[in-house]
Amino acid sequence: MPITHLVFDLDDTLYPPGNGLWDEIGERINQFMIERLGIAPDQVNAVRRQYLQMHGATLRGLMDDFPINPDEYLNFVHDIDLARYLAPDPALEAMLAALPQPKAIFTNSDTGHTNRVLDLLGIVRHFQTVVDIRTMGFENKPRPQSYAALLNHLNVPANYCAYVEDSVRNLRPAKALGMTTILVGDGATSDPAVDFRVGTILEAGAVLQRLSFVV
Repeated sequence: MPITHLVFDLDDTLYPPGNGLWDEIGERINQFMIERLGIAPDQVNAVRRQYLQMHGATLRGLMDDFPINPDEYLNFVHDIDLARYLAPDPALEAMLAALPQPKAIFTNSDTGHTNRVLDLLGIVRHFQTVVDIRTMGFENKPRPQSYAALLNHLNVPANYCAYVEDSVRNLRPAKALGMTTILVGDGATSDPAVDFRVGTILEAGAVLQRLSFVV
């Protein structure tokens, strides 16, 4: 089946994990939970772990348990200086330029954060579509509704899509729908939902080139 659309996760996929960005976002999430919702500091990490395990994202759990404004949450946790962690990546830009298919971002984050990340990496021009947490109706990955929102937005069958992501958990629903899946990082992980494993996003480019049979 020809791969006519490329779908990319954002954070920890298009840039290397462990650069400190998600550590700061995590600190902002904890701060929000403590200061805005009154969760005890010694409980906040356990609550977040529970939400991530149950829902795949902290925001979904908070929305279920507290009368919060999701826009307030998203603005607060992303209010950081991304330029401390991200810079233009010419190699990534060249890799994306060599792939002819339309490209989409599929992220549990919001469009504002997404566009800032893409702009700092120097690759914003390559992405025609952003399917973010609002587009998903706040039904984040790996919930089935989020993948339905993606495919509805792209208006393309799942088996015409290749999906690049750093989370095996988020690849499983995509594989079940028929997408070709590429796991970035954690090369030792073995899971039937993963079609290809690569160490870095740049290595994903070679895989996508082999899959690039455009009709």
